Amino acid sequence: QVQLVESGGGLAQPGGSLRLSCAASGFTFSRYAMSWARQAPGKGLEWVAGIYSDGSDTRYADPVKGRFTISRDNAKNTLYLQMNSLKPGDTAVYYCGKSYTSTDYRIQSSRGQGTQVTVSS
Repeated sequence: QVQLVESGGGLAQPGGSLRLSCAASGFTFSRYAMSWARQAPGKGLEWVAGIYSDGSDTRYADPVKGRFTISRDNAKNTLYLQMNSLKPGDTAVYYCGKSYTSTDYRIQSSRGQGTQVTVSS
């Protein structure tokens, strides 16, 4: 059974940084593309970043490009999202997601419970 557990969220000041982690279990992590998505209050789910199964390719949504970095450690079955230069508009619940394939990083066939990120002074 697929299990994805996010952590690392919290309160950050504008311009600050946070690092999210997603611990994966119940499937062969190294075989699947992974991604992060977020949902702000009153808004729909927004894809944020994705990474190939082997880490060889990454993509970002325009609002976070140049500020966020997605990475993975296949030996530790863990996905990361380093978030720098945070803005109030980044406030959302962040979800880790598993794809159906090794390269379709825009799809989340399974999703974790989410971790809250709040950016405020």
